[in-house]
Amino acid sequence: MMKLLTALGVLLTLHIASSNKLVCHMTNWAQYRPSSAKFTPDNVDPFLCTHVVYSLATISSFNQIIPTEWNDEEQYARLNSLKNVNPALKTLLSVGGTDNGISPFIGMVAKPERRAAFIRSVISFLRTHNFDGLNLAWEYPGSNGSTEEDKERFTLLVMELFKAFEEDAKDNKKTQLLLSATVASLRPTIDKAYEVNKIAPHLDFISVMTYDYHGHWERTTGHNSPLYSSAVDSGTHVHHNINSSISHWLALGAPAEKLLLGFPTYGRTYHLISSATGLGAPAKGPADAGPYTRTAGFWAFYEICDFASSATSEWIAEQQVPYATYGSSWLGYDDERSYSSKVQWMTAYNLGGAHVWTLDLDDFVGSFCSAGAYPLVNHLRMSMGFPPKPTTTPAPTTTRDPMADFCRGRPNGLYENVADKTTYFQCFQGNTYLHHCQSGLIFWDSCKCCDWP
Repeated sequence: MMKLLTALGVLLTLHIASSNKLVCHMTNWAQYRPSSAKFTPDNVDPFLCTHVVYSLATISSFNQIIPTEWNDEEQYARLNSLKNVNPALKTLLSVGGTDNGISPFIGMVAKPERRAAFIRSVISFLRTHNFDGLNLAWEYPGSNGSTEEDKERFTLLVMELFKAFEEDAKDNKKTQLLLSATVASLRPTIDKAYEVNKIAPHLDFISVMTYDYHGHWERTTGHNSPLYSSAVDSGTHVHHNINSSISHWLALGAPAEKLLLGFPTYGRTYHLISSATGLGAPAKGPADAGPYTRTAGFWAFYEICDFASSATSEWIAEQQVPYATYGSSWLGYDDERSYSSKVQWMTAYNLGGAHVWTLDLDDFVGSFCSAGAYPLVNHLRMSMGFPPKPTTTPAPTTTRDPMADFCRGRPNGLYENVADKTTYFQCFQGNTYLHHCQSGLIFWDSCKCCDWP
């Protein structure tokens, strides 16, 4: 069949060098947040990021990749349908997490036959659900029950996955599946967990978790994601910053063009216990949980906007990040200014791009921060020099053309135009867009494509 690429121009508009990736994570537990904080694939802007990573799948006792939520497979379909809107978008499924503090990878990587079974299941699962690749979220393998042997076994897994993805693409004449990893940022964990120079050649990109450097588990305030160390840092804390983490990855042999800098869309909170309010102030435990994320010590950016409106904000010049205080609550967070500073640093180091944790923690609807949808990620995209997102002209109207209302209440997708089979409708977020088939073709609803009559 001669299937129509619904937006060929989008491919040209979004042609961005492979060394300039914007990889955005979304989580399958964000669907359970209340009210306007509930997030599903329908909230993903298909033109915002170059890649979207769906978190999180896990590994069964039979060494098979499996979903973790009851509706994951439905969510997969809704996310991957966005590639009908933007054919340049790439999607990956992330697998990992922990079970009672133990990585689900540990048992699987222990024996060659278990790894082989897992790899077979991965290829079948990704192809069945129309993902473009796999993300390995074995983030703290050196600190949750694993050993030096597991470090070597992780290398074997990466190498074997890459080889299997190559063979699958060749045998089935398909585009090769992408392989990426989300990795630790603290030096002791990096040294225990990864044979960097051995895994890097086989990964398309490496997302370094340059956040969670400090939090309410400490006795004094510290920033969640500082660019540099501060004067109050001592001991190993002098390495709890972006500059130190990325420098270490580079020193161990990671190519700069494969490293992605992590940009958090959340902040970390503390409960102050003295009149001091600056960096390094005495603290005990977290501030109150946010009304939507409902997690101690952790606020989404949309919750931060509400707090910041009445708080006192300060800029930590030596770390290039802000913090805010109100009463006994202390918050270290990121904003547009700190994002810009980090992008400048990232560019100076010639890194491969950025990854965002997560889309669902930004003000994705635009109802909290009065700055439009996705204020942080849109600012990041602009700061990285991406071209403007493409705009599609809605179906023209005169007085009140019924065609303009066609998509009201309909799910995103492609629909036939019964009045003119040489055209078809695209519904996206309630808006109606009219597309024309190539000359001589008509739209067939059975395949959602243009083909010969």
